[in-house]
Amino acid sequence: MPEALFRSFLMGGFECSTHRNRSGRRLDMIAATRHDEFAEKDYQRLIDLEISTARDGVRWHLIEPEPGKYDLSSLARQAAAAKKTGIQIIWDLFHYGFPDDIDITTPQFVERFTPFALAVCEYLVSEIGPELIICPVNEISFFSWAAGRAGIFHPFRQRKAAIIKTHLIDAAVSAISEIRSRFPQVRWIFTEPAIHVVPKNSDRRAAERYRLAQFEALDELHQKGCIDVIGLNYYIHNQWQHPSRRPLRLDDPRYRAPSEIFKEYFDRYGRPVLISETGIEDERRADWLRFVAAEAESAASSGVPLSGLCLYPIVNHPGWEDWRHCHNGLWDYADSSGARESYAPLESAIREVNGKLRRS
Repeated sequence: MPEALFRSFLMGGFECSTHRNRSGRRLDMIAATRHDEFAEKDYQRLIDLEISTARDGVRWHLIEPEPGKYDLSSLARQAAAAKKTGIQIIWDLFHYGFPDDIDITTPQFVERFTPFALAVCEYLVSEIGPELIICPVNEISFFSWAAGRAGIFHPFRQRKAAIIKTHLIDAAVSAISEIRSRFPQVRWIFTEPAIHVVPKNSDRRAAERYRLAQFEALDELHQKGCIDVIGLNYYIHNQWQHPSRRPLRLDDPRYRAPSEIFKEYFDRYGRPVLISETGIEDERRADWLRFVAAEAESAASSGVPLSGLCLYPIVNHPGWEDWRHCHNGLWDYADSSGARESYAPLESAIREVNGKLRRS
């Protein structure tokens, strides 16, 4: 595993969810933010901030409009922009959405995901080169819970979490096996929410079982040799009481330092760690970035090979359910020329953190 896999420590992530919400609406955040139109300008804005690595995604429902037939035109602008600007992209293949004719609760999902993933990698290699960084499936544990237990993500089930998790793991392993045989230079990241759970009452064992469930998917993937980098998605709501799921405040004595959570992942798997998503809405954006960056620095000083921190999302986007204007990025919606207004306090924090990293 190369020591310097990423070109910059600070990264930007483009919201790329494509699942159907509870009203049945197909989300397409890449289109909603007009990132598909202005990918080159978006990437160049990152480079101008001395951010030369980004997370971005592909849209399976557009790439496979019919079973087994692939149309990569929806990815063309992002691939061309990555090549022209020289930015390094971590490509998400599955960020929640999949074609309507697939049933994720059956092995059909694995059978369809593997050739789709191979087709995407073949295209990206032909356009950019073989040294790709791929996240096959974003947040296996969270998606399994949301789609198969909580019933808040398509297909909105409540007793299918275990089978959905199994199919997501099997699909990722199958795809990696196929792609490795063709393109051994591809590197693999798996992202999961890094959580901490405390009991509301005396039932500590139940809370701890819930907390330990965050490792189930990564344990299996690690055992099968599929992980190059562990991606940890960390937000303000990642620590809560069980069973109420009431979030812990940062000043709660039970709130665990995120740096300790990051270190637990490294101690468990021995792989480099990337904070693959972090961010918050509205006026707390700058302070939250400083807080997580300080925790990243603390984790690194304790021996964790922490290889990056990704601000997610980098562009404001519509809310999944209500289409409200979420002010959680650095840049706002694009105008007709592709210009985006910057949120000055967050931009100042980014420059501050970047400058500190360069001096360290």
